[in-house]
Amino acid sequence: MVEKVLEVKNLKKHFTVGKGQTLKAVNGVSFSINKEETFGLVGESGCGKSTIGRTIMGLYEKTAGDVIYAGENVHELKARNMFSLHRKMQMIFQDPYASLNPRSTIREVISEPMEIHGVYKNKREQLERVYELLEEVGLSRDHSNRYPHEFSGGQRQRIGIARALALGPEFIIADEPISALDVSVQAQVVNLLKRLQAEKGLTFLFIAHDLAMVRQFSDRIGVMYLGNMVELTDSEQLYNHALHPYTQALLSAIPIPDPDIEESRERIILQGELPSPINPPSGCVFRTRCPMAMDVCGLEKPTWQEVEPSHYVACHLYKESTNKKESSIKVTIS
Repeated sequence: MVEKVLEVKNLKKHFTVGKGQTLKAVNGVSFSINKEETFGLVGESGCGKSTIGRTIMGLYEKTAGDVIYAGENVHELKARNMFSLHRKMQMIFQDPYASLNPRSTIREVISEPMEIHGVYKNKREQLERVYELLEEVGLSRDHSNRYPHEFSGGQRQRIGIARALALGPEFIIADEPISALDVSVQAQVVNLLKRLQAEKGLTFLFIAHDLAMVRQFSDRIGVMYLGNMVELTDSEQLYNHALHPYTQALLSAIPIPDPDIEESRERIILQGELPSPINPPSGCVFRTRCPMAMDVCGLEKPTWQEVEPSHYVACHLYKESTNKKESSIKVTIS
């Protein structure tokens, strides 16, 4: 039986901005993550994926909805229980330099969570654990007395990963951990995360906008657009049979390392600018850029539905009809 580690139910996170306006960063998103699974969350910059990660961690207060981790409602926990929960949940941040204190040595950076949570009473044991963590992420104990500015971007991200592992967490939110790195280093960091997951049985929420890299690491993928989840399914299913026009456009932008195929294939170019989350379009939020928009798209928000087994989409192109005799789901294009 599949064990759910995290459940996000109709999560909303709105921000009040200038002149009393409301920015709907996350507007009713639901998904779950299973134990030892990697759930990828993708979409354009500003779609709300990083806000979801920070709200799950409790760094942002929710506007509505629920975040359930291991049976506990994260935003209803008292401070003491939230403190204990953070030993199980950790985060790898996008910018590997801004997330490290430039005045602290690497030893101090990695040992700080241990100090806060009182994991080791013996300083020698704590230092040995720092050495172990550095070696686990591909660095050496000699690096422990250096400062963040003495490392490359890839090395700093490895330090951030070591810090996230310091308390022995079960669940890690990786918030675009490779976007600030050189292309040659990105694969190394993803391979490191995959190895650590296999060795430690970790569960990941992997947030990124690079769909090619997300495919290599994720078991299931959710696609975000303007604060809404528009599609969710298994990784291979998404890449082989994407249903939502937005997902199809994203996939068409992934370069293929074959010049003949790359030159001849059809690209889906989205017209127009990304709308403001302060004043999103009525009905379907994607309709102003959708090449297949219909009249109904401006009138009604599409419902979140399972149009194929374990394949969910919010789009008026698909209508769900169930044949009771065959107990199967048929997909019709209206």
